[in-house]
Order: sequence, then structure tokens, then C-alpha cells
Amino acid sequence: MRAVTDRVVSNLPVPEASLLDEARRASLRGEDGHARLLQEIEALQAVEQGPPERVRPCPGTIRIAAFNAERLKNRPAARRLLQQARADIALLSEVDCGMARSGNTHNLRDLTAGTGEGYLLGAEFVELDLGDRSEMRAHAGERNVSSLHGNAIVTGLALEAPHLIPLEEAGLWFSGFKGAQRRIGGRMALAARVAGAAKPLWVVATHLESKTDPADRQAQIRNLLRALKAIAPGEACVIGGDFNTKALPRGEDERHLLLDAPERYEPLFADLAQAGFTWAGANLPLPTQTPGPSNKHEPPFGKLDWIVVRGLEATNPQIVPAVDEEGRAVSDHEMIAVDVRIG
Repeated sequence: MRAVTDRVVSNLPVPEASLLDEARRASLRGEDGHARLLQEIEALQAVEQGPPERVRPCPGTIRIAAFNAERLKNRPAARRLLQQARADIALLSEVDCGMARSGNTHNLRDLTAGTGEGYLLGAEFVELDLGDRSEMRAHAGERNVSSLHGNAIVTGLALEAPHLIPLEEAGLWFSGFKGAQRRIGGRMALAARVAGAAKPLWVVATHLESKTDPADRQAQIRNLLRALKAIAPGEACVIGGDFNTKALPRGEDERHLLLDAPERYEPLFADLAQAGFTWAGANLPLPTQTPGPSNKHEPPFGKLDWIVVRGLEATNPQIVPAVDEEGRAVSDHEMIAVDVRIG
């Protein structure tokens, strides 16, 4: 497993084209070159930080949102959702940077332009294709300028001590799925401390693997908790993101189990509880998965997205429907939000 890194850069380096060509050839041949490539790509070993233009003072109660932004293709709609949620801090997953499918731009800079907010960006994957099969068809003949995809934190508050925490690096995506979406990288978490808070407070954006099982998700959470024990031992913390908790019950008559006993189905919750985290007060017992812009998913929908807290009081959980002003879906996940009181 790669080491946790606290290296901060102003721009994540664009992977060399020759290295990506080599990776594509190895992937097609079924060669086991992923581990070496993972170590050689500098963009996977650092955190990009864009500080706020105008740092806001840290309030006693912070509104935190978590959102799987589906490539962050629709930045105006995502900005509107954050405003609806009144988010002081946004924990984002599925954020593109320099991908043809989302405009070949730096999506976070577009999202924060004119707001005065800053951001952190950690690359989870270097994409070897244009995306999934539908994205490859839609963008045939185009090229990615950076090929990066990962997690992010957006806020007008000052963040310090950023860390990128690898959660797995099995190379599950190296050969792609159904002939598309080949990737170098692995699931990771992005952590930072909120400067100026009344006590040490960490925020963590993460995205657990979708093509796996509860035991593997538990292993990823254990890796995250092990890292947090080293960098933030016992300190107040908020973890939010797409946990991909697909084994949880989905029936309407079982929704009470989502908050009462999620560890029966997804053992990662037992590990979180043992480390002092709670989800009570921070979540609603409702699904967060949606059909999405392409009607990819069908009911019954699952609760995949979570915010868990330690050393904080969580109140006023909310689900913000992920639709634009015309009511069109912008993601296959709803945005979730909660107030956390630093006391």
C-alpha cells in the first residue's frame, strides 16, 4: 500500500502521454504492470490546494455537504445545490480534471470561480479511456488533457495539513469493465484540518469502491481509520462521501435499519463506531441513489451516501435533490448535508 502523503502542490502534474500509452498497451495485453505505474505517476502522490481568496472565519456550527457529483460535469447546477444546502464545506467525489467528458477543464476552478472559495483535490484515478462506454461513444475522437479523476473539498474556510490517504490499490479498474473505463489508481480519502476552529477538527472526503463487497469496503474503512489514528488521534472529525453501501436493505419497511443496525449488513459501521464515530443525527433513513441523468439505476434505490462524525454534535440532516433548475438530474446520487457543532 502506498504511504499517506502530505505533499501539497499548486497544480497536479499531468501524466506523461508516453506513460499512459504504455499503460494502455499493458492493460490490453493483460499484463500486471499496475503497481509500478501507480508509483511512477506523480499526480497520484500529492494534493492540489487552491487557497480561498477571502478566508471566512470558522463559525461555531458548520454546515457540511457531501456529494457524488458524477464527474462534476454540471458545475452551475452543483453550485446551485451547494447554495441550497448552505454548505460551509463540501466533500465531493467523482470530480474530473481535464477530462473530455466534462469539458476538458479544471472543474474545481470552474466551480469556485467568483466565489472566493478554495479547494483541495486528490487524484483517485488516472483515466486511460474517455470514460464508460456511453461516454466513449459521445466523445469519440476527442482526447483528455489531464485524465484525472478524484475527490475534493471545497470551502471558504482555511484548511491546513492536507493528506491523501490511499484505501486500496488492487488495480481492479486497470483492465476496465465491459471494454471501457480503464484506470490507474485506487480508492482514496482526502483529509484536512479546519484552521481557526475552536478545537482540532478534521474533514474527510472519500469514495469507497463500487465493484466490490462489504468485506472489501470494511477493509478500506479500516485503512482510513488507521491513517486518521496516526494524523488525528482522537480528534474531532467528519467523514463524508459515497460509501457504496450496496448491501443495506432497500425496502420501505426496512428503512429504520439503515440507522439502527447498518453494521448487520455493512460491517464497516462497526469499525466506525469502535473508532468513536456515529451516524445518528447526521443522516436520514432514506435512499440517496437516483436514476441519474441517463436512467442508469432502477428502484429500489439504496442509501449509499453517508456523513459520520466524531467529537461533534450533528443536527439537521438533509437530502438535497440533485437536479438543476429545470428539474433534470445532474447525478445518480442526491446531495446530503448536516450541521456540526463544535463544542
